[in-house]
Amino acid sequence: MPHEESPHEGTWLQWPHNFTYGSGAEDVQASWVEMTKALTVGERVHIIAYDADEVAEIANMLQMADVSMEQVDYQICQNDDFWVRDNGPIFVQDASGEWLILDWGFNGWGGDAPFELDDAVPSVIAANLNIPVIDLSAMVLEGGAIELDGQGTLMATRSSITGEDRNPGLTEAEIEDYLSQYLGAQQIIWLDGEFGGTEDITDQHIDGFVKFVGNHTLVTMNDADLAYWYVGAGDRNIIDQAANAEGIPYQRVNLPLTQFPVQTTAGQNLGFRSSYVNFYVGNEAVLVPEYDDPQDEVALGIIQGLYPDRIAIGINCQNMLQWGGMVHCVTQQQPLGSGTTTVSESPLQRDHGRCIKRIDFRGREIDQPTPGQPCIQLYEDGWAQVVVQGN
Repeated sequence: MPHEESPHEGTWLQWPHNFTYGSGAEDVQASWVEMTKALTVGERVHIIAYDADEVAEIANMLQMADVSMEQVDYQICQNDDFWVRDNGPIFVQDASGEWLILDWGFNGWGGDAPFELDDAVPSVIAANLNIPVIDLSAMVLEGGAIELDGQGTLMATRSSITGEDRNPGLTEAEIEDYLSQYLGAQQIIWLDGEFGGTEDITDQHIDGFVKFVGNHTLVTMNDADLAYWYVGAGDRNIIDQAANAEGIPYQRVNLPLTQFPVQTTAGQNLGFRSSYVNFYVGNEAVLVPEYDDPQDEVALGIIQGLYPDRIAIGINCQNMLQWGGMVHCVTQQQPLGSGTTTVSESPLQRDHGRCIKRIDFRGREIDQPTPGQPCIQLYEDGWAQVVVQGN
């Protein structure tokens, strides 16, 4: 599995909607606009939208924000939620260099949330991209439950993978075989983790408090902040002593927690301080959680120092956190070269079948587009794109 820092063809986002929970999407959509705008500077953004009406709503939001529309495309696919890191496709290369999509089982973090639509997303994307898919539904695995350094080391918590609510029929050794065979893990560093109950349905995903920069640096928090984050003493010791697959200890870099408990933009106190470790590395931008907190600038500066050839950009996560996560939880990278005939080919250049409908940015069907005006073309396979008709 290529490291997140490796070149991307694009990034997948699953756009927030109200079809599952009835309300709340409007509180977080601005953050998705921010992420899309930041990422399109250096890569494509592939947006999973619930239906054609949502495509129109999204396109209108992005156009209003002056997002580079030619860098954005859409896959219409009904979904439950927006945590694409956990339910989305994971792209890997086999020994012969062929790209594959891993379709792990997804059960809503142990059955704590609706999941059946989300569970189908990887297979839909694989079919659309014409990439072979490996059905790994025999093992439940969320993308946020694993952290890899790109050179053979994988770190994870048992609480989010080996528990009875995820994989009751698999032994730890069998789970390790899956991780080794399909993700290329040469060594697995297990933390015990913490079962979170209703307060943390992920059961302590690793991507909230550990991040590898290459195979040489481990980004985390100081001991006191890890303890605040319910990371046990034994796990803190393992983090402190961690070494890569070559036996070289990781250089440790600590990020702060927020100085104060996070509040939503409406002023609701969420009652806990939050992490900056859950950042996402794009081709040219590093998306960093921000919370309108004094420590935002400190964390942004540290992360900028880790990636001098990229631009660290703060993404407001005050409302996103209310739903349970930050920017890494809602992004999924597609490596450069995957799903393409050549590394320069984009999904827009592939045959998506017949254009079945054109709509404007209000979702209204149009027979003939107005020259010079953008419209949305919908294709047989569920793909959609914004086009501008020539004069």
